[in-house]
Amino acid sequence: MKFLPLIFSNMGRKKLRTLLTVGSFAVALFLFGLLVAIKGAFNQGTDVAGTDRLVTINKVSIIQPLPISYRDRILRIPGVKAVTFDVWFGGYYQDPKNFFPSFAIDPPNQRIVYSELVVPDDQWKKFLGDREGAIVGEKLAKRFGWKVGDRIPLEAPIYGTGAWEFNIDGLFHSKRPDEQEEFWLQYSYLDERRNFGKGQIGWYTVQLDSSDDAVRVEKAIDNMFANSPYETKTDTEKAFAASWAKQAGNIEFLILAIGGVVFFTLLLVSGNTMAITVRERVGELAVLKAIGFSDATVMIFVLAESLLIATAGGIIGLIISMIAVPGVGEALQGILPSMALPMWTLLAGLLIALLIGAMAGILPALTAMRLRVVDALRRV
Repeated sequence: MKFLPLIFSNMGRKKLRTLLTVGSFAVALFLFGLLVAIKGAFNQGTDVAGTDRLVTINKVSIIQPLPISYRDRILRIPGVKAVTFDVWFGGYYQDPKNFFPSFAIDPPNQRIVYSELVVPDDQWKKFLGDREGAIVGEKLAKRFGWKVGDRIPLEAPIYGTGAWEFNIDGLFHSKRPDEQEEFWLQYSYLDERRNFGKGQIGWYTVQLDSSDDAVRVEKAIDNMFANSPYETKTDTEKAFAASWAKQAGNIEFLILAIGGVVFFTLLLVSGNTMAITVRERVGELAVLKAIGFSDATVMIFVLAESLLIATAGGIIGLIISMIAVPGVGEALQGILPSMALPMWTLLAGLLIALLIGAMAGILPALTAMRLRVVDALRRV
């Protein structure tokens, strides 16, 4: 600790160079935090998907419909506890930019299959009796300032039947932040008003008696509808969520690739900076050794300077990412689920910064340690 003033003094000699190096670490760690938050947003559905639920879609594509008559046939399969369904509505509020996930649901079975979605009983009862009723996620309601009792218009370009008006009968809460930005309407209302696709739904969600029945029930559902006009593809909810996330590309690979390039470039930049620093101080390092400082102490001086620069830049970058990620998440509402920066990301980012700082400083530090006083003073 007593040598810290000397280390800080060395860092302050070339202020612009030090600031640029600290800035390089800050930018790299900011990108690290942002990329991790984006990856987490894509994986939210996978992380909390139910182990005892299946998702059945049209074998061709999820955008192809399935008949509503399949529900009763699926219910008769041993091991199936309940079945519900959803239809993509695709509505927006006032402006196409105000887009959010909206679904026509099967009210009698929605809360049975998705028990983690919490709606007050009185609000749910009101919704069941209201043909134009809607249940809204808490975060979505907060976003637009909606409250229970409001009547709001939505546009649904898919159906092209003008404005759809809804009564907000209740708000729901979920452990999944992305679900709290959803909008639910009555399937019967959609089916009554739309001019195509009547009697068809988007996909089924199947609640099992036990997760041990998953493989058997998957095969039973798909075999039941094989060679029909609407063949099915059934997966566990976790597998379905993972495949949905992959439609945007291999996010994990992109993050690793971008992060790897950024950190490798940072290593080269910071290593070059420390090498130049040691070359410029050859005479001073020789004097330190001449007056009694050991080789190890001189090495620690150089390495500590590199670590301090890395730590300062890393902390600044992570603080910026903590501030920026919620704002980016708000700007991308309707495109990505909620974005957050978990605590492990901050710790991992700081460790990465320290590792790069150590790798960048170790060779210059070893050079300083091996420096012979006579040879160094001869260069001066």
